[in-house]
Amino acid sequence: MYNPQMYYNKIDNQIRELEAMKGQIPQPITQNFQLSGNNIIYVDSIDEVEKTFIVNDTPFFSKDLSILWLKKSNGSIKTYELNEIVQKDEKDLKIEYLQAQIDELKKGNKYESNTNTNGSTAKPIKEQKS
Repeated sequence: MYNPQMYYNKIDNQIRELEAMKGQIPQPITQNFQLSGNNIIYVDSIDEVEKTFIVNDTPFFSKDLSILWLKKSNGSIKTYELNEIVQKDEKDLKIEYLQAQIDELKKGNKYESNTNTNGSTAKPIKEQKS
């Protein structure tokens, strides 16, 4: 007589046997060594950069991110000053342009200050033509 439960039990037993056999196979041992990483190194001074042993060229940052020291694998150190680049939108660029125009106009107009009874007045100095 056909008994489906008997077939399910037989299949389950075979799966358990195969899993037990799989567990007996030796697994390869793998070890990963990270010789250089993408870690950011923060230091207080160049003295710490000089003392630190490195294998590859390595950047060191001051804790306030204002200075970058790049230590080469040969031991030489280059120092860079970091400045933030502020992205300017269209309005900022327009304001900057207009401010530059105002400054140019102020340079172009030389004023002489005169004092009279009504207070001080300013009038432009006429430039002489050669």
